[in-house]
Amino acid sequence: MSGTTTGLDADVVVVGAGIVGTATARAVQERLGVREVLVLDKEDAPARHQTGRNSGVVHSGIYYAPGSAKARLVKEGITRLAERCADWGVAYDRCGKLIVATSTEELPRLEELARRGRANGVPFDRLPGHRIPEVEPHARGLAALHVRSTAVVDYPGVVHHLAEELVDGGGGVRTGFRVRGIEVRGDTVEVRSDTGAVRARWLVNCAGLHSDRVARMAGARTDVHIVPFRGEYQELAAGAVGLVRALVYPVPDPRWPFLGVHLTRGVDGSVHVGPNAVLALGREHYGDPGDRPDAGDTRELLGDRGLWHLARRYGTTGARELVRSRSRRLLLADVRRLVPEVGPGDLLPAPAGIRAQAMTSAGELLDDFAFASSPRCVHVLNAPSPAATASLAIGDEVARRLGDLVAAP
Repeated sequence: MSGTTTGLDADVVVVGAGIVGTATARAVQERLGVREVLVLDKEDAPARHQTGRNSGVVHSGIYYAPGSAKARLVKEGITRLAERCADWGVAYDRCGKLIVATSTEELPRLEELARRGRANGVPFDRLPGHRIPEVEPHARGLAALHVRSTAVVDYPGVVHHLAEELVDGGGGVRTGFRVRGIEVRGDTVEVRSDTGAVRARWLVNCAGLHSDRVARMAGARTDVHIVPFRGEYQELAAGAVGLVRALVYPVPDPRWPFLGVHLTRGVDGSVHVGPNAVLALGREHYGDPGDRPDAGDTRELLGDRGLWHLARRYGTTGARELVRSRSRRLLLADVRRLVPEVGPGDLLPAPAGIRAQAMTSAGELLDDFAFASSPRCVHVLNAPSPAATASLAIGDEVARRLGDLVAAP
């Protein structure tokens, strides 16, 4: 696949300059011997969305179904991410995490997590309630799993170094390029924007919140589309950050691909609280000051049959998330189940993030990573958390799929 790109702008174009897109671009360079890989992004800099708006957790792999792509790629990705961060000097703190059961109803779910952890090769300690303060002095519960391999990292810093390596390897990153159309013509893919067009031999779609739209532009036939869930965070005030040493999580509800409200100490020492999971009225509607819902996104959501199917099944849970979004009292109650000493004055607003969650037209939320292909294109259709943790391994997976596409008759 190596060679020059006479008359083209690149050999391979990657749409999306988040951590998955930049990791994939580097993997294509390294694994397939391609120098001219161009990453396109509509923002003015990389990592503006999911990569730059999360709590920075490096997940251990304990949550994921054994044999799933998430379990496999997280296991591969976490070791490589730690090694690369050490090489680059990017902040990486292997601080560990407690997953705490606070009611008897949660104990069987905690045991299921332990089973998954053993199957996925994740080391952990099971702690009875009286031993929880040995790890987190201010946390309380009936039992917990202490997962030592969980870490926190500076994900935007990782993207910065991946982009530098990409450029040093002969590739590039072009920002301010909003994809408006894609056309495959013979052995060429043309990607159009308001400011011009880019032509390449192959395309890789890592567009995150817009991955389904890019896939449709490229002619992919898929039942998967993105539903945006806004995760709203709070931050512990300076006087309360000492209540948390590392990471304290609840036992997640197995019906949802979300982990519940938790407390996370970042690499900068701040402690994030959250997120909830509220349906966003726009794929980039973060709720920042002056941020208004996107009318087109809202119309699309209201007309989404899959979303109506989902609402009929889980309307009560969704309503509770929405109420908690508007009620500091309910959020505080969830936080105090884990760390009872957190008070009303200890929670300060923090920037929100949006999870790009893939769903089928039947209203089924995809729990695993999902990939697809179309002529001359590979698509990453579902890559929510723990995609950042697994990003280097996801990049290799996509490069392999692209190599198979190139080699096909």
